[in-house]
Amino acid sequence: MRSHLLNDTTAEQYRRSVTDGVERVAAKLAATDRPFTGVTVDALAPRIDGIDLDQPLHDTAAVLDELEEVYLRDAVYFHHPRYLAHLNCPVVIPAVLGEAVLSAVNSSLDTWDQSAGGTLIERKLIDWTNARIGLGENADGVFTSGGTQSNLQALLLAREEAKTETFAKLRIFASEVSHFSVKKSAKLLGLGQDAVVSIPVDHDKRMQTVALARELERCTEAGLVPMAVVATAGTTDFGSIDPLPEIAELCEQFGTWMHVDAAYGCGLLASLKHRDRLAGIERADSVTVDYHKSFFQPVSSSAVLVRDAATLRHATYHAEYLNPRRMVQERIPNQVDKSLQTTRRFDALKLWMTLRTMGADGIGQLFDEVCELAREGWRLLAADPRFDVVVEPSLSTLVFRYIPAAVTDPAEIDRANLYARKALFASGDAVVAGTKVGSRHYLKFTLLNPETTVSDIAAVLDLIAGHAEQYLGESLDRAS
Repeated sequence: MRSHLLNDTTAEQYRRSVTDGVERVAAKLAATDRPFTGVTVDALAPRIDGIDLDQPLHDTAAVLDELEEVYLRDAVYFHHPRYLAHLNCPVVIPAVLGEAVLSAVNSSLDTWDQSAGGTLIERKLIDWTNARIGLGENADGVFTSGGTQSNLQALLLAREEAKTETFAKLRIFASEVSHFSVKKSAKLLGLGQDAVVSIPVDHDKRMQTVALARELERCTEAGLVPMAVVATAGTTDFGSIDPLPEIAELCEQFGTWMHVDAAYGCGLLASLKHRDRLAGIERADSVTVDYHKSFFQPVSSSAVLVRDAATLRHATYHAEYLNPRRMVQERIPNQVDKSLQTTRRFDALKLWMTLRTMGADGIGQLFDEVCELAREGWRLLAADPRFDVVVEPSLSTLVFRYIPAAVTDPAEIDRANLYARKALFASGDAVVAGTKVGSRHYLKFTLLNPETTVSDIAAVLDLIAGHAEQYLGESLDRAS
């Protein structure tokens, strides 16, 4: 079995195997004419359940043949222009090349003696991102697995900086459309169930700062501790950006940690046209960025950034076998000193390869394209009497709802929209997401593919309307 270990004696086998795999994926990408096959769980599960993992095939080609049957054929392909659902981006080739390199070398970014240059590359990219944000010379950060972990670490630092041992008094303020990871983090951090105070949003789904000020005042008057305000720069559902300068003023006034969840909106850091939409982010104490959303990187690639590098000490633990304290005096850079993780992939290499090949302007141009596409899609929806569109986009998300001319029952319209989304997914012709606005069901386009066109959007809207009308027609037939 040593013949399968990657080393100097198997380098040629590695080359052949990876080349075979790449060629198959490339052929699949070239031949994919829709984002999904429509396969069901009931159809796919028996194929996988029938595989005996204790009986290997002993041949890479045979394994790839099997993989075609159980994965590649029915995968959801984000590169297709009619994948319009979640915050999944098509990926750029330099980042995929970086993925191949980092997987083969298999560096672990916890200590210098496991990564060497990898440590310095990650630190360089953290410095680059902090400069783009404008956090200042004392800023630092670390790569994470994703926005949820980044938000968790930021709120851990905020909790420790609040300097109180009575966790029940701590409060976190976030808009009613902020990411669920804020509440999840509060639970993981041992805070009470009432720790997260939900702040209402305005018509554009942005946090109402008047309401935030009122809640901060109420908190302090009650003897509670305003631990953090989480401002969102790109909400998951609407792409809305909270009023960052006004929130920064309130955080300064109340001595509250300001965290900006820019997991989605971080693409604006490279934008050639819309960087001003992030004005105020430079005043944050911590920032979440997800390169695997709007920097077109493969999952996973995220980071948490902080204004004051010293605050990262709250995530530090020294182990003699890994990062003993003496290494600090010896100026040996161990990234585990900053991270919630120990073993950690060299995900930073993907962004490094991208920047060194395309440059930041190349990334920004792609993100600007999808933002403009969203504006064109919004104009299309606003002019179409079949649909109700919720807000004008700040980024690249559109939330809308099919409204039939002859049906007025909101619950029946809900069911028609739910059916249309499900039927569209089953057809494989396109993939869209869904959410709720108030108590009503809506559909959602998350536009992250510059290859998607207005014609694609129009065609998918026609498909949605067709499925909804089919459901309503069948519903009327059943009723009669």
